Amino acid sequence: MDAHWRFALGHPFDTNQDFTNGTSYFSYFAKAGYGDGAASSTFDDRAWRQLDLPHDWAVELPFDSTAQHSHGYKATGRNFPATSVGWYRKTFTIPATDLGRQLALEFDGVYRNSKVWVNGHYLGTEPSGYNSFRYDITDYLNYGGRNVVAVRADATMPEGWFYEGAGIYRHVWLTKTNPVHVAPNGTWVTARVAATTADVTARVNLLNDGKKTQTCAVTQTILDAQGRVVASKKQEAVSLSPFQPREIALQLLVADAILWNLEAPYLYTLRTTVVVSNQEVDRYDTPFGIRTIRFDAKEGFFLNGKPVKLKGTNNHQDHAGVGTALPDELQYFRIKALKAMGSNAYRCSHHPPTPELLAACDQLGMLVIDENRLMGTNYQMQEDLRDMILRDRNHPSIISWSIGNEEWGIENSVIGARIATTMQAYVHSLDSTRLCTAGISGGFRSGISDVVEVMGYNYLGNGDVDAHHRRFPEQPGMGTEEGSTFATRGEYATDARKHYAAAYDQKPRPSFYSIEEGWRFYAERPYLAGMFIWTGFDYRGEATPYLWPSVTSYFGMMDLCGFPKDNVYYLRSWWSQQPTLHLLPHWNWPGREGQPIAVWAYSNCDEVELFLNKKSLGKQAVPRNSHVAWNVNYAPGTLEAYGYKNGRQTLHEVVKTTDQAAVIQLTPHKAALKADGQDLAVVTVAVADRGNLTVPTANEQITFSVTGPAKIIGVGNGDPTSLEKEKFVEDIQKVAIQGLQETPVSGLAEGVAARRQNQSAAWQPAFVKRDYKNLAAAYRHQGSFELPADFVNAQVTFFYNSIGKEQYLYINGQELATDLKQSAEGNVIRLAPSLLKPGHNTIEIVATPLTKEHDWDVVNTNPGTIQVLTPAAPWKRKTFNGLAQVLIQTTKEPGTVTLTATAKGLKTATLKLKAEKAAARPAVL
Repeated sequence: MDAHWRFALGHPFDTNQDFTNGTSYFSYFAKAGYGDGAASSTFDDRAWRQLDLPHDWAVELPFDSTAQHSHGYKATGRNFPATSVGWYRKTFTIPATDLGRQLALEFDGVYRNSKVWVNGHYLGTEPSGYNSFRYDITDYLNYGGRNVVAVRADATMPEGWFYEGAGIYRHVWLTKTNPVHVAPNGTWVTARVAATTADVTARVNLLNDGKKTQTCAVTQTILDAQGRVVASKKQEAVSLSPFQPREIALQLLVADAILWNLEAPYLYTLRTTVVVSNQEVDRYDTPFGIRTIRFDAKEGFFLNGKPVKLKGTNNHQDHAGVGTALPDELQYFRIKALKAMGSNAYRCSHHPPTPELLAACDQLGMLVIDENRLMGTNYQMQEDLRDMILRDRNHPSIISWSIGNEEWGIENSVIGARIATTMQAYVHSLDSTRLCTAGISGGFRSGISDVVEVMGYNYLGNGDVDAHHRRFPEQPGMGTEEGSTFATRGEYATDARKHYAAAYDQKPRPSFYSIEEGWRFYAERPYLAGMFIWTGFDYRGEATPYLWPSVTSYFGMMDLCGFPKDNVYYLRSWWSQQPTLHLLPHWNWPGREGQPIAVWAYSNCDEVELFLNKKSLGKQAVPRNSHVAWNVNYAPGTLEAYGYKNGRQTLHEVVKTTDQAAVIQLTPHKAALKADGQDLAVVTVAVADRGNLTVPTANEQITFSVTGPAKIIGVGNGDPTSLEKEKFVEDIQKVAIQGLQETPVSGLAEGVAARRQNQSAAWQPAFVKRDYKNLAAAYRHQGSFELPADFVNAQVTFFYNSIGKEQYLYINGQELATDLKQSAEGNVIRLAPSLLKPGHNTIEIVATPLTKEHDWDVVNTNPGTIQVLTPAAPWKRKTFNGLAQVLIQTTKEPGTVTLTATAKGLKTATLKLKAEKAAARPAVL
């Protein structure tokens, strides 16, 4: 359901700007099917912007110094009512053959406080921007006809303290099933492993949404990664009463089971087949992995019986160019970047993730802490927790449920302890295979810390971890947050005026730990399962230690684009087995000749020797989990390092002083794309000198264009102070017809003649006092509309709605349309610039009236909307310290995609990518 939506901004309290929703005599709360305004199935949305989902409208908005610091200074929230509510509408057809099936709309996530209508029927409200939710729409549909879904999202009030985006930023699905079917998220697969055999318990929750009791047979089949059957079992004669769920559990043995692990994340599929009267009525596939997990209070975490130190990162869900509306491929790109750093664990901070993130972690081998949004034990909060667990519990990547994070109001209280205890018990009623954790930063002394199953330490500087362990020696623990260090990619001198933080690893404040200090602490303590750095990637908002104009965080090991900061190489040295040798800083320091510069080397070699212009500056042993450093008097040229392992030279790293910027380089993260309308190329844009060395100080304005079956969907550069646009979209102004008046005439010809002769008339507000039992033969109408001064650069379109059976239209006294017949779909009329003028314009309509058969009939009284569409400006972005990023998404057509990058004084770059034919997701149109 992602394709072909209409979008427009609404308003939280001005109903005129919110398309008059909720203003009818009977509201949608009062009567079924009374969705009004933009919620009505008859609302004319043709002047709205067309787009595909996922969509984050906040990332398209300008920055504003008066907006929320925590949300990256984007113009949303209480101070910006005109940009804090968004409406989405989609028209779709349901075939007549679907009558008798069960149909539901499923939303993976809408930020925030979403209301949904189908064909004017109010379905419900989901307050959270992070919960997945669904509505059964079976009884509301027009089978064999047109249907309309309308969604109103209100991002006025934030839910988190970080950038959250706005809108339908995750996928929407239309599901169709037989009345007898597997319940939504209705399977649960668990396994006990003994030697090479896995004893799998396959549970399925079945529903009968029909009106009569049905009898079915259920078959559970386990398929290996190649689709071969490895186990199967059937249960006959399952009786299902109407609307009463029933769980069926079957045991299956998998011989020579291949275990899911970090290096080879092997996935099986449970195929659940439901048969009624010898006919298959449902087939439901559940990917799963066979593995064992265990937290130990003395020895940490175990996967498949082997100790694994958790080397994790916390992450929010936004990325450069797209905000929170990440295409699926971008989830895989980010998880691969973390794994390349040596990370093996991911904490979803601080809410349930999109399902595609978990799929990426399953497929790529990344452990996950899945986090609940808000602690609490009332009905709604338990339902939210339940929905998260039922949705996610089959993912082998998930090792723990986090019930909360830094709940300072209750962390150290008996109330917090009670809530945590109840939540944990409730979790285990749904999933007995995983322990719960919570991120605690309030001192590790009492309350939640005393009762949580796996203690989550948020920052060593907030308390005595060893003392807490001595007090609770049977409680496993891990560092759920550590670091919060500040670094700007490619900057090596802190500049408070420019808001740049040097990328050398430093304590963020005296009582806190650097990345190196934090990892050494956790690495040296076997009883601690590991740690999760705050954060893997920079994110919008929380630009600590700065305020405006800093708009993104400085905490990430990578910037908002995923470009690595230097700490990435420290972690790769000690978190992975990959031979690593990395030097910092760059070696472009004009004006600092002869001055000392700190040179660091990150490496997992035994020793590193540093040279400047072929002269040795000494060899140093590399301490475990640490780095080596030299003070080097700057001279242009070549800085190089040699790494030694067991006395042998194994690695060589070179950093050179570059020449001036001369060329643009374009490098995609993969060479071939799928022409499925979803796939993505993440293109690194580098500015290099004539020798093809990236110029680490180059900040060049680059313009991008793309031809072929693809489009640019976002740009970025990782600069935390950049206020440049990340999206270049068309600007749409919707201009209403104002002050519409009418006067009766004896016929169309008379009305046209009177208009031509500019005859005076007794005008009155149109339609207000019209007597539908005694209608005139025709009516003259006059009104006006206001156009912006720069409309000549725009495309102006009149989306006309018939207000008569036969109609003559005039703009500024000039004929626009003659003998226009009534049209239920309306008319689309392109307005030539010669018809129009800046500011005040007039419209006149002569029409024979629409009639009513019954007093309660509703006839159209709105002549429509004038759309002023200004095309999007060219895509452009400055490089930041030599780099920028362009995101290119395919269409559904195969062919050659060509990206061109140009900049003043630089050699133009062209990148060609092949979009290969691929099966697209089924789409609802």
